[in-house]
Amino acid sequence: MATDIWVPAILILIGMVGIVVPVLPGLLLVLAAVLIWALDLGTPLAWWVFGVCAALWVAGVALQYAVPGRRMRAAGVGTATMVLAVLLGIVGFFVVPVVGGPIGFVLGIYLVEYARSRDRSTAWRSTRTALRAVFTSMGIELLAALAIATTWVVGVLLSR
Repeated sequence: MATDIWVPAILILIGMVGIVVPVLPGLLLVLAAVLIWALDLGTPLAWWVFGVCAALWVAGVALQYAVPGRRMRAAGVGTATMVLAVLLGIVGFFVVPVVGGPIGFVLGIYLVEYARSRDRSTAWRSTRTALRAVFTSMGIELLAALAIATTWVVGVLLSR
């Protein structure tokens, strides 16, 4: 394998890890890796591959927000709840490195929903719904990244 393939391949892998461990903008990094490859190769095929990957990225980002958002609205979990939960997750990340982010996020959802409803079971139900939505969003993002990576591999094979 040539060195012009190694850098994008490693960036794609780092991007996929960034989807699961939300420190890096994972899906964007995967697309950027394909762009680096297309710039380096510079052939019409490389640009077509990048165009298909960009379309997959747009579809992934759109689905990533549309599907879980619809489910959360149906369950009564509001945008304000998610915003406050994300803020508490960020604070948690710095207070307790790495594990504090998810703990703060979950705690944030629960506390906001408990303050709103004053019922523990309702707050926990909303928390579970929000967590399912987050995992659904991550799954959609991972599938989009895998589709981009597969398209890139096909482009690499066709360009050889």
